[in-house]
Amino acid sequence: MSASASLRRIANLRSPQLISGTRHVERIAGSHALASFRPHPRLFSTVKTPTVIPATVPPAVRLEELRQADIPAYPRYVAPKVPVTEIKHILAEYEGKIENGTKDESKKVTLSGRIHSKRDSSSKLVWLDLIQDDRVIQAVFNRRAFTGSDEEFEKLAKNIHRGDIVQLTGYVGRTKTGQLSVFITDSYDLLAPCLHAIPTRSGLRDPEKRFRRRHLDFLVNRESIETLKKRRDVIKFIRQFLDNRNFLEVETPILSTQAGGANAKPFVTHANALDMEMHLRVAPELYLKQLVIGGVDRVYELGKQFRNEGIDADHNPEFTTCEFYQAYTNLDGLFEITEDMLQELAQNVVGSTTVSHKISETETVELSFAKPFRKINIMECLEEKLGSLPDLEGNPVEELLEICKKNRVFVSTPHTIPRIMDKLISHFIEPECTQPTFLWGHPIIMSPLAKDIKLTSGRTVAGRFELFVAGKEIVNAYEELNDPVQQRDRFTKQQTDKENGDEEAQPMDQAFCTALEYGLPPTAGWGMGVDRVCQILTGSGHIRDVLAFPTMRTIKAAPESTQTTQ
Repeated sequence: MSASASLRRIANLRSPQLISGTRHVERIAGSHALASFRPHPRLFSTVKTPTVIPATVPPAVRLEELRQADIPAYPRYVAPKVPVTEIKHILAEYEGKIENGTKDESKKVTLSGRIHSKRDSSSKLVWLDLIQDDRVIQAVFNRRAFTGSDEEFEKLAKNIHRGDIVQLTGYVGRTKTGQLSVFITDSYDLLAPCLHAIPTRSGLRDPEKRFRRRHLDFLVNRESIETLKKRRDVIKFIRQFLDNRNFLEVETPILSTQAGGANAKPFVTHANALDMEMHLRVAPELYLKQLVIGGVDRVYELGKQFRNEGIDADHNPEFTTCEFYQAYTNLDGLFEITEDMLQELAQNVVGSTTVSHKISETETVELSFAKPFRKINIMECLEEKLGSLPDLEGNPVEELLEICKKNRVFVSTPHTIPRIMDKLISHFIEPECTQPTFLWGHPIIMSPLAKDIKLTSGRTVAGRFELFVAGKEIVNAYEELNDPVQQRDRFTKQQTDKENGDEEAQPMDQAFCTALEYGLPPTAGWGMGVDRVCQILTGSGHIRDVLAFPTMRTIKAAPESTQTTQ
């Protein structure tokens, strides 16, 4: 059982043994709540959150109370005379030290943090739990230890509220029962009051409430912060992995006059200073390949992309990718570097090459990132399932639609070869890709920026692969097309699809084709969806779980008459 689960369980108990030695039962919001439990001290060393019910006092009333008590609600921060020490350092320094009922009076410490619980033992003794950076320590506010006046003690004790951010100074010691505590002596300063209830007892599980009030989600559900820490570790590892292989990290434009490099619908905006339409990028590919043309043989970018498309468990309009381009290598080199990166990434972030992943409410699978990964030839696999397919260069839209109809595969308009083939692949092959699986051998028409490969079977396919894990595409890689004549021809075909209603088709980019005329060395390109990798490694079922602030639909305000009635 996790620490947070243990604490919730303790809070719900009514055992006299758990609350012995306490005298005060607090009335909150018209009901009685036990505010005096003291969980086992070992729980506090790695604690997620102790369970409490914050007081529900209207913000204006609370601020007025502070004003009348002459306590500044939002003072300017002044560094204390005794330097601030982090709670985790206190816990580490005094682990196994100090006898019960004694204090270390050789030095004082100053702590800052949020009050997570308050327990009034009497008018002259208040117990607090202070949380800072996911660590909790008990603070004891005792009139006998406090060096201030009776009036000051009474004023401060009366205005201690759960959720407040405070700073206090005192000695570290242990209570008679052995709990490590800070006994407040010199000062107790309010840095910022909490004016709303934090539902640490009732919890916050409704996704709509969690992601609209993300700050509250982080306060209540500490695992949300742990997910972001793992995301940080993922990005840090990817950057280190490429830096160690002599790749140069760059930043390319997010705004440009046209969005190319991927089949996707862009966001469109207007630059007032230039009086022209601009697009948010859908991929950095064309810029990065121009850097290779310019003599940077290994280059990468970690950054945001923007696609004006749907939102679901695996898609957010704003998302993070890593793209790299390496001269003088091919698909074989990309297969190898992909396997190496993901195997080492899983080991580094999770501690194992095997990762547990929940694929449904009732089923969990063990994903193995140990190389080698499985490979599936797309066209051969489709023909095994569907029989012989028509020549895709002849634009056989009707024949492919008939195959889809026969197999009950719905394809939305516009009906283009790339869209139909993508639908067939997603329907018949991708569901088989639970374990890390490379899909390769794409039709050329699906990959306008990829080089041709002639297979031993005689079929010509695109020099491209996709890596799927748990049914999600996480890597897309190519042998890059470097023939400017072929590139113009493929852009022209894409333009035809765009004119026929395919908003995701790539536009003609004459500037890029001209750059190719200066010579792009044989180059392989690779792109990873960082958010999806984070989903898999953290066991998150939805992409919003791994984003600090995911995109949410705006709530429309109710009509004024309705608001008044409510």
